[in-house]
Amino acid sequence: MLKVKNLHSYYGKSHILQGIDLSINEGEIVSLLGRNGVGRSTFIKSIMGMVKSEGSVLLNNKEILGRPIHEIANLGIAYVSENRDIFPDLTVKENLELGKKENKYGIKWNLEELFDLFPNLKKRIDVPGGVLSGGEQQMLTICRSLMGCPKLIMIDEPTEGLSPQMVNNVEMLLKKISSKGVSILLVEQKLTIAFNLSNRLYVMGHGKVVYEGLPKQVKENKEIIKEWLEVS
Repeated sequence: MLKVKNLHSYYGKSHILQGIDLSINEGEIVSLLGRNGVGRSTFIKSIMGMVKSEGSVLLNNKEILGRPIHEIANLGIAYVSENRDIFPDLTVKENLELGKKENKYGIKWNLEELFDLFPNLKKRIDVPGGVLSGGEQQMLTICRSLMGCPKLIMIDEPTEGLSPQMVNNVEMLLKKISSKGVSILLVEQKLTIAFNLSNRLYVMGHGKVVYEGLPKQVKENKEIIKEWLEVS
């Protein structure tokens, strides 16, 4: 579904990504692991056209690198940033309604289905987004992206700063999303969550992919964990 080949990305003269290869199949959850500062968020932003990049990004065999952000979004890619970019003065319902797009890919989400997953959002349907807890805002951001019926959703650090209960809720939601055939590219610092959710994992270091494998393979590779994932 998504194939990235030899992706290089830059902030000014700084060469951040240095030849990334990555692929995601339909309905697959792929996690991008690594310490802070290795370029994981830059990788997602590069796919969305937010960072100057070179190489190739194919979505269903169509080149999307270099297209405007709105065109990439309309091709069926959703991006959930780590900043939980909701509209604080709009209600929960209004935030969700703003996410609606034409359903081009046969994967439809509606308000009631999302509220079934997260009853707290339904209870706060008329509450401004700005007064929600951090966990509720994260739920709202992901659910708003789903209202656009994407084929691929890229999520940056969805469990950062959340309570254990909200982390469980995020896991449940991501599994539900995948079960409907939506592909997920996940940037996640918590290894346990990445291991539990992912079909495959990529480990990044110094702007490059240093290892690719199944969760079991990464978990058992003590050298990779020590060299590229443990925080000293």
